[in-house]
Amino acid sequence: MSVKDDIHEQIKGALQSVDFPINIPEELLNAFPEGADTTCKSGDVEVTAGEAGKLLKEDDFPFNSAKEVADTIVDRANL
Repeated sequence: MSVKDDIHEQIKGALQSVDFPINIPEELLNAFPEGADTTCKSGDVEVTAGEAGKLLKEDDFPFNSAKEVADTIVDRANL
């Protein structure tokens, strides 16, 4: 599994029990199990939810699924 796919799956897994839509950045950070400190790791790559949140734009919201969040983050992170 590539780093991109691994991180994508971890993000989806972290948000699997969240009620969507998520309308604002603070709501998304709070949805992660450890908030901004939630960490996804693959090989030498480590990304926290707080760091990932900085890649998002206001017009990305609302998010309607964990997959949509993961797609956006991994694309913007250029993994």
